[in-house]
Formats: sequence, structure tokens, C-alpha cells
Amino acid sequence: MTTATAVKTAKEAKATTSATSPTAANAGSGVPAVLENLALNISEEIHVRASLATTFEALLEELGPRNQGHQGVPMPMTFEAWPGGRWFRDLGDGNGHLWGHVQAIKRPTLLEVAGPLMMSFAVASNVQYRLKEVDGGTLVTLRHTALGLFPPDGYREALGQGWTLIFDRLRRRLDKA
Repeated sequence: MTTATAVKTAKEAKATTSATSPTAANAGSGVPAVLENLALNISEEIHVRASLATTFEALLEELGPRNQGHQGVPMPMTFEAWPGGRWFRDLGDGNGHLWGHVQAIKRPTLLEVAGPLMMSFAVASNVQYRLKEVDGGTLVTLRHTALGLFPPDGYREALGQGWTLIFDRLRRRLDKA
């Protein structure tokens, strides 16, 4: 199940698969449209046929050295898997992009990162991966929340696509193992 929607308030944080504008989705909510345009909430979950430990390690690799960008182009990242560790893209010669810092890590059930991620504008962002052992494998749940000055060109609505691609790679990798 994959859901991505711009979220308005905590009480309205029911995920949908619609790509409607935040204003249309919140008509009559009492939340000013300007605030609706500042928030992001993406939730996704997958079930994989692998143990908690195997899934957690595979997730770290997919977020790090095995990461891919748009259209499957390799985009290796460095993921320092400890509290305060950095998640960044090293372009060499002292150049690169800081995506965030590890806010919490509890192997093999929780990975949480705070930082701007791929967004190059004023934003506060948090990504949580929660892993839970279930019959036949592991349930992986993602929640990405952010508050920022999102460009008005559909950028916010497109953010969920990258998380879906990571989950697709993770599922293919673990289900064939």
C-alpha cells in the first residue's frame, strides 16, 4: 500500500492516494490554505519475505551505497548508521549534498532521519522507517513528514515517488533472496 498526500492538520492526517490540491482536499477544514501548502505527510508500507535483521541491513544499503536516482541511475549515498550520523551524497573534492542526520536508530526496528533530504529550500523534515516482524517476513512502514516553503509547481506531490522506488528495490532484493 502506498499513499502520499499533503497533510493539513494532525486530525486530518488520513492518507489518501489522490493527488488533489491541499486546498481542495481540506475544503471546510478551517485550516488556512497558506498553512496547508507548507505541510507534507507521506506514508507507505510493504511486506517483505525476510527477517527483521536482514531487512534492516538491506534498507541501510538501499539508502546508502546502492541508492538510485531518477530512472534507476546510480546515486550512491553515505549513510552513517549511528545516532548523529550523516546521510549525504559525496560528489568528491569536498562537494556534495547533506540529506540529514540520524536522529534515532534501534536495530533492527527503527531508523529515523531529520534533515532537508533532497529539498534545497527552507524545510524541516523527518523520515521514520519502522520494521516489525510479521507472519512470513517483515512489515516496513515509512513516514515522511515535513514543514517548509514548497515550490508551487507540484514538487510536494512528486516527493512520494522516490520512497516508492526504494521500497520496490527493497522488495525485489529481499523477495528473491
